[in-house]
Amino acid sequence: MVPFLDLRPAYDELQPEMDAALQRVMKSGWYVLGPEVEAFEAGFSEFCGAKHCIGVGNGLDALKLVLQAMDIGEGDEVIVPAFTFIATWLAVSAVGARPVAVDCRLDSANIDAEKIEAAVTSRTRAIIPVHLYGYPADMDAIRGIADRQGLRVIEDAAQAHGAMYRGECAGHLADAAIFSFYPAKNLGACGDGGAVVTDSADIALRVSTLRNYGSTEKYSHDLCGSNSRLDELQAAILRVKLHHLPEWNARREKVAASYLEKLGEIDGLDFPLRSDRVQSCWHLFVVRYPDRDGLRERLRYRNIETGIHYPVLPCATRAYANDSYCATSFPAAQRLSGTVLSLPIGPHMTEKDVGNVISAVKKECQNEPSASC
Repeated sequence: MVPFLDLRPAYDELQPEMDAALQRVMKSGWYVLGPEVEAFEAGFSEFCGAKHCIGVGNGLDALKLVLQAMDIGEGDEVIVPAFTFIATWLAVSAVGARPVAVDCRLDSANIDAEKIEAAVTSRTRAIIPVHLYGYPADMDAIRGIADRQGLRVIEDAAQAHGAMYRGECAGHLADAAIFSFYPAKNLGACGDGGAVVTDSADIALRVSTLRNYGSTEKYSHDLCGSNSRLDELQAAILRVKLHHLPEWNARREKVAASYLEKLGEIDGLDFPLRSDRVQSCWHLFVVRYPDRDGLRERLRYRNIETGIHYPVLPCATRAYANDSYCATSFPAAQRLSGTVLSLPIGPHMTEKDVGNVISAVKKECQNEPSASC
């Protein structure tokens, strides 16, 4: 069996460091907003090349809090990708604003920058590009639109820890960025966690205040905040893993290179976009195949687990059933939702695992009729 995701090897590799970090926290008696969170925030902001990092409870909260910090709310519109995990949309709805979807590009699965400007109205306040699968969106074009229209840009970098765009790290490409540290991420905690990263001292202060009941001083509440704090245990674990993130991303790159080299000539199997100006962190390795569901089932019988990211568009969920969207409004996104298939990838895959995936995909695709996604 080649699992799609196995988190245990990460602990096996780092057990002495992680156990020491956990014991350090437990012995300190300080479990909320203490030295571990402060040290992680300093380390992660430096990693991203940004001035500020604010640890919060999860990636969804990170996006909600940065929208609140920018005073985006009731009556406002925020441009989001039609093809993404629903959390991007939910954060906009949670602050009372309306997510306005824009179709994506087939080659990268990211928001199509050429279609953004047509979606801008007098109510538009911000654009949230998602660096889907670890591949940064077209930030030059997006920032150009934002500058012309007077809009904020917030990176949803929940899948892009260590990804690069024109030599700059994801998290330092816009007014602010959000990250998730869900355990399956390239930089994952042992539970939920998230962060806001920004160069803006004002945004950083407001997010820091909002995450802690709207307070900067005990019993003094300046904003209507909430409780969304990265805890000391998760911060300690993330500090350990952050030191290994570049090496682990390099291992992912090696797996992706093997897939691209060995599977590149299969008819009908379309691969992730590559570009000289972008360095993916390969959070996911997503191919497109006309008979996606059939291929997935056949691979399962060969003991290769796969994933689908994502089979249902946010606009097609019941959560947004009463909005004015319909799936047919976004042909590229709809096409992707029916053809994308995520192959196993991770820093702890063995050469045998990678070889087994390649062999199985070749065998199951070689007799299929030629087709294109």
